[in-house]
Amino acid sequence: MVRDWVKENVEPQAFEHDKEEKFNLELLKSMGEMGLLGISAPEEYGGAGLDATACTIIHEELSASDPGFALAYLAHSMLFVNNLSFNGNEEQKARILPKVCSGEWIGAMAMSEPDAGTDVLGLSTTAKQTEDGSWCINGRKMWITNGCLDEDGTPADVVWVYARTGTDDRGRVEMSTFIVEAGMPGYSVGQKILDKTGMRASNTAELVFDNCIVPASNLVGRTGESLIHMMCNLEAERLTLAAMSLGISRRCLDEMNRYATDRTAFKSQIRDFGQIQRYIGDSWAKYRAMRAYIYDTAASMTLGKPGHRLDSDGVKLFAATAAKEIADSAIQVLGGYGYVAEYHVERLWRDSKLLEIGGGTVESHQKNITRDLFKNPEIINQ
Repeated sequence: MVRDWVKENVEPQAFEHDKEEKFNLELLKSMGEMGLLGISAPEEYGGAGLDATACTIIHEELSASDPGFALAYLAHSMLFVNNLSFNGNEEQKARILPKVCSGEWIGAMAMSEPDAGTDVLGLSTTAKQTEDGSWCINGRKMWITNGCLDEDGTPADVVWVYARTGTDDRGRVEMSTFIVEAGMPGYSVGQKILDKTGMRASNTAELVFDNCIVPASNLVGRTGESLIHMMCNLEAERLTLAAMSLGISRRCLDEMNRYATDRTAFKSQIRDFGQIQRYIGDSWAKYRAMRAYIYDTAASMTLGKPGHRLDSDGVKLFAATAAKEIADSAIQVLGGYGYVAEYHVERLWRDSKLLEIGGGTVESHQKNITRDLFKNPEIINQ
């Protein structure tokens, strides 16, 4: 279903929206009609109630056509909707999930800041409780996908925000989670981020919280629980980011294989040349290895429950790097045609680079894997 929908609706607009750095807001909202915006949300709130494998399929299919649009979908469906589905209370879910599952509201997640990304305990945005129980948030969030919805600077309808609320009895930073909604005082777009290398079909923005007043009912869980929400949802995010790499790789492999048949040189198809065979053969092996690892991880992952960090880091580490290499091979096979936007692989190559940075850098994955294997070396031989 998703592949057919992508072919009919996503593919025709992909080239234009990348070139013009335009986010197709209406197309994203239309996915609510198929139940895709709340793919992992409970059915009673308007979601589809499906599993990690379903989430993986959608991100693969979208990214085989338009990774920038897929990134906007991921920010909404995984970073906001999935987060709320498993971490919000009943009042929050009943009030907000139907709106984000239908597409009435578009959501985002705000963690990174101008001076902090992977170092989540280094975040400087603060939230202080006032006398009436509400919270006052101050700070800036950077690189927020869906943070800005249009060219007029309209902020996301609803944002999952991480902020410091103090220190615990051991002097450690206490991080808490808040749901900020459009129209709340002090919440605005600072700037739309332009001239990105890739993922240009998604809007990226800086969000400003200037004495932003949030009611007490919009605190998620208890104060100090952010790391529980964050780390569990990061596992699902990294799996679906890996699925985006898979979609990019599949499309690049398809494009280079077709071109190697159509293009002739020295009276032979270029696929007969050893150098071209190396690009195609190595890309096929990487693609199939990536596919097996990603879907194996998806099959073993239970959304909303932690315990999958080793392989969620592993699939994103391998897939992000392999996708960039496959896209690079596709450009090489297509030669001059690969270097221009008309043949798509140039765009996919640019898009693939973000996946080595966003949702956790490759360096953070290497660190996490090494640390986890130290703690549990027996897992290697299981």
